[in-house]
Order: sequence, then C-alpha cells, then structure tokens
Amino acid sequence: MDLLEMTNNDQEEHYKSTLNLVKKFVESNQRKRLNLLSDIESEYENLFMIGKKLFEDFDQDGDDWAAGWLLQVLKKHKPIFFNEKKFNNWFSTFSEQNINYEELQLSLLEQNFEHADRLTSLYLRKLAGKLAENRGYVFYSEVNNMSGTDLQTIDRLWNIYSNGKFSFSIQAKILKSVGNKYEMLWPKIGWKNNGYWTRYPSSFSWSLDAPEGHMPLINQLRGVRLMDSILRHPAISSRHNNIL
Repeated sequence: MDLLEMTNNDQEEHYKSTLNLVKKFVESNQRKRLNLLSDIESEYENLFMIGKKLFEDFDQDGDDWAAGWLLQVLKKHKPIFFNEKKFNNWFSTFSEQNINYEELQLSLLEQNFEHADRLTSLYLRKLAGKLAENRGYVFYSEVNNMSGTDLQTIDRLWNIYSNGKFSFSIQAKILKSVGNKYEMLWPKIGWKNNGYWTRYPSSFSWSLDAPEGHMPLINQLRGVRLMDSILRHPAISSRHNNIL
C-alpha cells in the first residue's frame, strides 16, 4: 500500500467519523445536542469537505436546529462554503404578505442577533398593517389579524439558528412552565434582573450565551398585552405543542 492510498483511507475514516458524530448529534435530545456543540464545531474542516452531503437528509421546510448549527459553524469557519449562495438562505420561508425573509435568515445565520431582532420588529409592523408601520409600533389589538404563515416563518428561523433557544414559541413554552405568570417569566428570560428591567439595547445579551427565550424582544413599555397577544396567536401557541 503506497503512502497516498494510506492517506486516502485515513481521510475516508475521518469523514466517516465526522458523519457518525453528525448522526449522533441529529438523533440526540436537546440536552445531549447542546453537549455536542463544541465537538461538532471542532470538525469544521471535515464538515466543509462533506458539506453538501450533510444537508441531503434535512427538511428545508422544517425547523431542525441541528442543520442551523452546522450552517453556523461553516459560516464562521469556512465562509467559502457559502459561495454557493443557496446556503445563505437554505431553509424555506413562506409569506402571505410577500415579505422577503432572506435578510433575517442571513442575520441569524451570522449570529447578528441584534440586527435580526430589529428586523423582526420591522416585520411585525408590516404584518400589523400600514397604520402600525406609520406609527412605528404595534397595538396588541392588531396581532390577531397577522398572517399565521408569516409569524411561523419568523418563529422557525429564530428557533433554527439559536440551538432551539430563541423564538416566540420558546417564550410561550417558558411562560406556560411558570403558570402563565409574566412576573416570573421576565427574570427567567433575562428581561429583568433583581427587579429592574434590563436596559435596551446595551444590557441585553446578543449571543447564543443568552438565557433561553431571551430573544426576540418585544417592547414592554406598553405593557404585557402585546407580548401576550403574540404568544397566544394560534400560529405561535400551537408550535411545539405548547398551547397557552
């Protein structure tokens, strides 16, 4: 056996090892997946070499955040992978209002969460209608008429690119877990600390290290009704079987 053949065989075994790690990652529950994040990231060279094959088994219409993390690892370490532009917006998005969600998906992919949050507020105003766009904020009474398709698209993207930590539906799940008591929700998601509101935007954590449910943000200056209306919208409350 010559040196080249040995090297090729070793490389093939290494690829197989990476594929097995990815398979384990995909098939694990949430807690085990989170424990494998750094292992997956350390394999970025092999992930790049077998990248296109990796995504053959994922559903582009779904919301499996395992694929989101693989894309984020490649974006961080091997941006050349995204010369094939489709991977910048690999997950399908759907809109009844002809809204293009490519910028939101790219911002989340790049973990530019503050920009993604501002975009989310912009989209909510668009979904609420011209009056909301003109005044610059949404009334809670406008939420029920928002497109469920669009709300689910926004929710999916946040979930996909946050290791399953961020989204309206995750906030709804946490709210349900504390008996629907908002005063108990705020500290759990990092919006209040020692009884004081977290200062926007400087004191918020715009990273994956933020508490579960930390993003997207909803302006609380007008009270809890707006957030409650969004979390109880059928398109949000029905996701992940956590109906409020």
